[in-house]
Amino acid sequence: PMSHSTMLKGTMPPTEVYPSERVIVLVSCVLSFLGSSLLIFTHALWPELRTRPRQLLLYLSLADLLSAASYFYGVLQDFASTSWDCELQGALSTFSNTSSFFWTTAIAFYLYITIVRGAPTGTGLLCFFHVMSWGVPLAITVAAVALKKIGYDASNVSVGWCWVNLEAADRVLWMLLTGKLWELLAYVILPVLYILIKKHINRAHAALSEYRPILARAPAFQPRTSIADKKLILIPLIFIFLRVWSTVRFILTLCSSPAVQNPVLVVLHGIGNTFQGGANCIMFVLCTRVIRTRLLSSLCCGRYGGLHQPSQSLEGGYPHAKLPKNTEAEQTKAKFAST
Repeated sequence: PMSHSTMLKGTMPPTEVYPSERVIVLVSCVLSFLGSSLLIFTHALWPELRTRPRQLLLYLSLADLLSAASYFYGVLQDFASTSWDCELQGALSTFSNTSSFFWTTAIAFYLYITIVRGAPTGTGLLCFFHVMSWGVPLAITVAAVALKKIGYDASNVSVGWCWVNLEAADRVLWMLLTGKLWELLAYVILPVLYILIKKHINRAHAALSEYRPILARAPAFQPRTSIADKKLILIPLIFIFLRVWSTVRFILTLCSSPAVQNPVLVVLHGIGNTFQGGANCIMFVLCTRVIRTRLLSSLCCGRYGGLHQPSQSLEGGYPHAKLPKNTEAEQTKAKFAST
């Protein structure tokens, strides 16, 4: 059979994934799996904290859980050719990874619709998110498997796992359809939506400062709002930081650049593709005061440490009983804090 180097004109030989690199990526997979599991666990454990944004986060965590598990198997196997388990792993990671892009974007759209537009959200919007975030990735994956597009990719666009078969003549098209197109769109959509949300919150704060200067300067108010602001900014930044290395290696592969085999890039690509669940856990569990306190209290004392109020938001800074009514800044902050 024709060798990969002969078949792929102008491309490099397969990228060797060294044992140390594999260990790092495997650890990232395990941490992401545990992080996604913890997000799912907290959602199941405390029904009173199940806000709509956290419901969307649950579905994102399910996608990240499957993604971490499939990547773990791929890195562990370090495939050298197309096989049945290579195709299965490639299909599972393609579906879950693409679904993760869609759910991440769905959360951004939800926050934009509720905070900026102030539009009511019902089951219709949630059904739309389900159709898009599960249905589209599933359709793409089924088509890719049926057309034999999933297989060995020489680790030039992966780190040991299988993705789009490099023997496919239209491999670039399928790389776009099975991930890269949605990844590139997310780079644009997420920052735009979060910038619009941030501007809306700033305008609301400006109005609040004009009419309620005492509250705007209150020490108890400012730190809590800044926590939500920081988390708001971090969501697109973390997504882009994790995913950009995969995009860089994809572009380098298209350009037939030997830099695609740079060990640092390989490790960053491996961590970026596999650590999404871990990053979400850090932001929405470990950096969310109410949930962090409840977890620590449950582990140490077997109780909630006094945090029994169902109305308390997930930032621990906006108990509804203390919020002045009809203040837009506080309402928008409370909505975002619920993530």
